[in-house]
Amino acid sequence: MQWSYRLVSGLLVCASVIGMAFALYLEHVQGLEPCPLCVFQRVGLIAMGLIALIALIHNPVSNAFKRFYAFLATLAILWSAGVAGRHVWLQSLPPDQVPSCGPGLDYLIEALPLKSVMQQVLSGSGECAVVDWTFLGQSLPVWSLLFFIVLTLLCVWQLIRNYPYGKAARKK
Repeated sequence: MQWSYRLVSGLLVCASVIGMAFALYLEHVQGLEPCPLCVFQRVGLIAMGLIALIALIHNPVSNAFKRFYAFLATLAILWSAGVAGRHVWLQSLPPDQVPSCGPGLDYLIEALPLKSVMQQVLSGSGECAVVDWTFLGQSLPVWSLLFFIVLTLLCVWQLIRNYPYGKAARKK
């Protein structure tokens, strides 16, 4: 069975929607306030979902366009995976090495230029090292990282796989 380009794009869109729905559930129903690193992870997930949605709607015939969309989606989800990896690392630090808590993301965005905001958030803060939710003994950033790794593998596969040529490719 060959998975069509549209099917994989649709799966990526669905995964993005499900991931964001779960994040919003944890925030608004369970009362977990997202730290700045969590917000940055969401940005990459949303970007990947939007790129996959555009690819799904466009349904390009050209392999170059298919690979272009897959490349952009891969970059977006790699951003999320990288930030989640940083988050996991911060949570694994001994308490005496955890950075002190800084101002909130809203304040940083209002007060600093974008480059400084990025540096400040990615350096981490004490609030990002707090483990306030676990499942099967693992924190939310660990589960997020695993989810993003699976999505990254799917995006990379979409990027490097062989696509059928000719009229048969257009029917799929």
